[in-house]
Amino acid sequence: MSKLNIVILAAGKGTRMHSNKPKVLHEVGGKPILAHVIDCAKALNPQKIIVVYGYGGEIVREAFAHEDIVWVNQAEQLGTGHAVQQAVPYLDADANTLILLGDVPLVDAEACISLIEQANNKLAILSFNKADPTGYGRIIRAATGNVATIVEHKDARISQQAIKEVNTGIMAMPNAHLTKWLAQLTNNNAQGEYYLTDIVELAVQQGIAVVAEVTADEWSVTGINSKIDLAQIERVYQSRTAQKLLQQGVTLKDPARLDVRGTLICGRDVEIDVNCLFEGNVTLGDNVKIAANCVIKNAVIQAGTHIAPFTHIDDTQIGENSRIGPYARLRPGTTLAADTHIGNFVELKNTQVDIGSKINHLSYVGDTTVGKNVNIGAGTITCNYDGANKFRTVIEDNAFIGSDSQLIAPVTIGKGATIAAGSTITKDAPAEQLTFCRAKEQKSITGWKRPIKIKK
Repeated sequence: MSKLNIVILAAGKGTRMHSNKPKVLHEVGGKPILAHVIDCAKALNPQKIIVVYGYGGEIVREAFAHEDIVWVNQAEQLGTGHAVQQAVPYLDADANTLILLGDVPLVDAEACISLIEQANNKLAILSFNKADPTGYGRIIRAATGNVATIVEHKDARISQQAIKEVNTGIMAMPNAHLTKWLAQLTNNNAQGEYYLTDIVELAVQQGIAVVAEVTADEWSVTGINSKIDLAQIERVYQSRTAQKLLQQGVTLKDPARLDVRGTLICGRDVEIDVNCLFEGNVTLGDNVKIAANCVIKNAVIQAGTHIAPFTHIDDTQIGENSRIGPYARLRPGTTLAADTHIGNFVELKNTQVDIGSKINHLSYVGDTTVGKNVNIGAGTITCNYDGANKFRTVIEDNAFIGSDSQLIAPVTIGKGATIAAGSTITKDAPAEQLTFCRAKEQKSITGWKRPIKIKK
């Protein structure tokens, strides 16, 4: 493939979106519409990506500050031809240019590659057949099959309006021709705008072949102009994501009730129940099961772990063969080792829980380090905040925290220590001892032995 520039037209306000947010910053699949187009462009390995922006100005640029992009401002909205004219000073004379649209998030990289391959000394256009072509520019073909012209809907005669093949706005051509054609554009039309599609007629007049490739995937060339369009594209995106997961072997109880707003990587024999939402970057290991109505964001869940219904997980790592939920909430900074149990209405924040430990009921454990084989009873709270500063609690291996206890950080519960139910612990609890604090007293009993489970 020859040298490639890509120009993305993203200057439109999107009046029908009825929003103060620039249209291209509305999200599909958890990321801005324009981000999808930029990702497609990057997949084509161009020498240069040029984004023509307008409405929203610096907000749009700031959203993509991490990208290697040439930004060009279209201060006046005078049409698509005028938009591309703004990019001319940045085009490489010896390259081909691919024109993409910033509001078409499902654009297909393979279709773009095919179009680029046809663009050597030609003007190549991507088209599709639209059942109701109202509002679209019609592709007018010559007897040879090549494109003779494109007529915008408002300028089309009755006979031309009956044509079903329409322009997508995606096209590719050599820059040597493009810059010359752009200089010759006029705004002699119903809208008083400079149409990029007018370069077709100029190419024909100059003996340059114009070819149109018809795509069967209408959604890959469908732009977003309203919240209705946004919702429709979102459903298509989610349906295609679900189909890819099914093809990879993931079991989805109902593919129509899945939302992936980011990246979801699944191992073998993963099962996902209905109404689950995955955000950011989520990885599910082999044999992970996600029950219904869970929200999981930026998480790694290792093999064999089961997540019960209505669990919220955010910025958390969970070890193998753990059991989480239902109604658990794991907040950022939480790391669980293998074989941990986090039960119903338990909230963890910035907490590390080691192998085999259990927090099964109605507890808040924040800013805490929990050792191995610890059992934390129902209603336990680690009081990590004094109203001004946060402090850490350490619960060492094999400790047992009785129900309805409060551990006032900073505090350490020693190895094998037992905290009696209903205690408020303000001082370090010695290892291997029973500590309780009720009313005004806190006592530790030397030589106390924890009860041994009686076999039935």
